Amino acid sequence: MSIRTSDVDGVDMIILPPVRDLGDGFSVRRALPSAHRRMVGPFIFFDQMGEAVFNSGEGLDVRPHPHIGLATVTYLLEGEILHRDSVGSIQPIRPGEVNWMTAGSGIVHSERTSDENRAKGGKLFGLQTWVALPTQYEETDPGFAHHKAHEIPTIEDAGARLTLIAGSSDGLVSPVKTYSDMVYADIALQDGARYQLKAEHVERAIYVVAGEVEVIGQTGGFATGELVVFKPGAEIILRARGGARLMLLGGEPLPEKRNIYWNFVSSSADRIEQAKADWQARRFDPVPEESEFIPLPA
Repeated sequence: MSIRTSDVDGVDMIILPPVRDLGDGFSVRRALPSAHRRMVGPFIFFDQMGEAVFNSGEGLDVRPHPHIGLATVTYLLEGEILHRDSVGSIQPIRPGEVNWMTAGSGIVHSERTSDENRAKGGKLFGLQTWVALPTQYEETDPGFAHHKAHEIPTIEDAGARLTLIAGSSDGLVSPVKTYSDMVYADIALQDGARYQLKAEHVERAIYVVAGEVEVIGQTGGFATGELVVFKPGAEIILRARGGARLMLLGGEPLPEKRNIYWNFVSSSADRIEQAKADWQARRFDPVPEESEFIPLPA
């Protein structure tokens, strides 16, 4: 994990996440948390998954594993994932759909390629983020919500399209239930198209999924795979160089520090230790019809 400097006014830092090979042809870029920036608004984890290409008979197999104190948000650009969890949800996730899983006091889930898609092979490309929950909701009951692509609000103008995954922005409000002030959006820009990054949220960043963008009136740009964190209050107009795809994320920062260990997030270090002990002792509710699990890391 490294950062690079920028001459662009209003930029706090640019994080360059490394590519991590998870095996079986599947890699991720982990932009958050980093040594340089732990969170952006309530977002404490940001992974780009793939782009992976699976041959016939291959696929994703993330065995059951636990979470506490957060919500996971899965958003795919290509491919499909079959989600199963300990509250009984079984849900295929497809491009443009939003999977919001509230861990709260504790949930277990798996992420796999379905038998049908495994037989065919294909691509998998998407984003998974974790949103830390405010202290009053850290121990809320676990739950799951899935929203089809047509439910997610979108606006288009002059070659720019914004899809609001969660939170509020640009006069839109997503139907996805959230627990704090936030924004999470998918922005597609045609060559030369512009997007004005507004100051309606305290902390904001963009992750460049594909292409390159520049800031109008200033030198320098931002390239594929970079997480660009902006200074509070900065109003910036981005312009695509040859077309670009961005994820916008941010919101009100949580007032308390968050501890993070493996898949556990909490404002209490003791709660993290309890979750570790509970997972080792198999006290979490299991995912129905799944016997595998990921052991607690050493």
